[in-house]
Amino acid sequence: MSNIEHIILPALLAFLGTLWIHPKVLKIAILKNIVDNPDARKLQRNPVPVLGGVAVFFGIVIGLCSSQAIFDSANTFMLISAMTIMLYIGTTDDIISLSPGIRFLVEIVVIAWLMYASKSSMNCFWGLWGIGTIPAVASYALTIFAAVGIINAINLIDGVNGLSSGFCFMSSVLFAIFFHITGNQVMTTLAISAAGAIVPFFLHNVFGQSSKMFIGDGGTLVIGTMMAMFVMNILGANPGCAALAAKGVGLIPFTLAVLSIPVFDTLRVMSTRIMHKKSPFHPDKTHLHHMFIDLGFSHIGTTVSILSLNFLIVVAWFASYRLGASIEVQLYIVVALSILTTFVLYMFAQRQIAKNSKCLGCFKKVAKALHIEKKGIWHTLQRIMDKL
Repeated sequence: MSNIEHIILPALLAFLGTLWIHPKVLKIAILKNIVDNPDARKLQRNPVPVLGGVAVFFGIVIGLCSSQAIFDSANTFMLISAMTIMLYIGTTDDIISLSPGIRFLVEIVVIAWLMYASKSSMNCFWGLWGIGTIPAVASYALTIFAAVGIINAINLIDGVNGLSSGFCFMSSVLFAIFFHITGNQVMTTLAISAAGAIVPFFLHNVFGQSSKMFIGDGGTLVIGTMMAMFVMNILGANPGCAALAAKGVGLIPFTLAVLSIPVFDTLRVMSTRIMHKKSPFHPDKTHLHHMFIDLGFSHIGTTVSILSLNFLIVVAWFASYRLGASIEVQLYIVVALSILTTFVLYMFAQRQIAKNSKCLGCFKKVAKALHIEKKGIWHTLQRIMDKL
């Protein structure tokens, strides 16, 4: 079987798996009233079924299991078991609302178990600031801190239709390309299966009306755990990554660029809450997607805008590498652009809203142009997805 078939088969099976099970999961959610009810903090007006993560997880597992027919993937069980635990905790939280403490404890235990089972951790800086492999104890602490942070960053961007699933599709494709280049078949299969499984959910979430579901904490915790696994594999000492690092590819800048807006927006929100003497986990409406909604953007306009900003940061990182920038300069460019598109953009937009300035009018014109869901083709796609 050719290399291209190694990619197409898992993605196709994951896509078909999610497409097949989505209406069945939707029916269960409606019958059992497992829905996300609107409140002052949320942006939807009506209750929406919230088991989309179960459908996406099913598709990912189907895609991963296909790897058994392609290559020996002994790590598949480890990956599936970790995601299963996170799906259980997240779905339980969707139904009965768990405390943040319980969720954090489970996340730490799952990441610790993954480090033990896979014998991998974020133990290599790949030459950044002249640092190579770091001591084991430091790498364990760094891995738990960073992985839990990534999981919760992915969870916190789930605020408007298509944003979390669209972001995870984009990042999964980027990571799949990276792992394919480095020859990591297991991670390539996981990433491409995730991308394939997310597509049907994304289409229902964005275009569906009666078929719409939210991905829920169950889905965001599963996908966040996958993102953490990807970073653990990139920043763990392995030959494939070493070959790229030797060519001047900044591996830390790359991973940070892919995850830039979720990570930096979470840092901004939590630091702001702490400055105002609130719990960093206190829910509010200060995320970047809330800002776009306040500026008059629709859900899809908000999603398109944020994903475009994140992708431009990845493009800027790649351009800096191709122009011969050092690993350190690549990192500084990614960090500067990430701060600009989260911290600075949010503060600037809030000032324009407060002053009702002329610049606010420009934002509103862009927002109006992105109200594509009011166009005729949108309603056609809506009917197609609801029929499916």
